[in-house]
Amino acid sequence: MKGMGNMMKQAQKLQSKMMKLQEELANETVETTAGGGMVRVVANGKQQVVSIEIEKEVVDPEDVEMLQDLVLAAVNDALAKSQQMVSDRMGKLMPGGMNIPGLM
Repeated sequence: MKGMGNMMKQAQKLQSKMMKLQEELANETVETTAGGGMVRVVANGKQQVVSIEIEKEVVDPEDVEMLQDLVLAAVNDALAKSQQMVSDRMGKLMPGGMNIPGLM
């Protein structure tokens, strides 16, 4: 049962590190733009969009679809960058993975 105790300690340590990382990621952001910088979106490590800025020049009542496309593209890119940031940070947290016998 000694192995089980070590595994539990390892799991608890990892859980603690992951909780701390989640708190840190909530405060970290990524930024992206679309339309040559006309639309700017910032997302955090919790995959939440925290701000959207739209330049006045891109707001055309006659072409709302273009603005919608730019916002959609920028939001999707920001969320993808946020997910990549989280993935990268999680990889650093567990570079060799958890060494739990019998799982793989």
